[in-house]
Amino acid sequence: MEQRVSIITLGVADVAAARRFYEDLGWRGQEVDETVFFQAGGLAIVLWSRAKLAADAGIADDGAAFGGIALAHNVRTFEEVDDTIRRAVAAGARDVTEPADTFYGGYAGYFRDLDGHLWEVACNPGIPLADDGAFVVPPFDAAT
Repeated sequence: MEQRVSIITLGVADVAAARRFYEDLGWRGQEVDETVFFQAGGLAIVLWSRAKLAADAGIADDGAAFGGIALAHNVRTFEEVDDTIRRAVAAGARDVTEPADTFYGGYAGYFRDLDGHLWEVACNPGIPLADDGAFVVPPFDAAT
């Protein structure tokens, strides 16, 4: 697993209100499929429905074991998703959601680290990583 974070997803109660908040701070986002992407250096901050994030990870949004945040480590191939999840399990990861095809045409799985922090490992062919591993938000066709 390369030592980098690709995306920090914030599970929010109201995506539109959260977008307004960040844009009022001076950030500029792009929305696609009820998901807002903000470029933040070599990674992205993403606003997504908290309920959808919990459901995607296959975990309960009970307020105790889920803080509404997921870190993502994007990789270049579906095989790397499988390999990274296997390495995480061997290192002691728990509450693993096995990798599977995603709604956006990619492939992803989740694990929790030793302290319960949620990680997604994903390959998104529609948003390839830069040569240096940076995640660069593309110009989406949807209105911004």
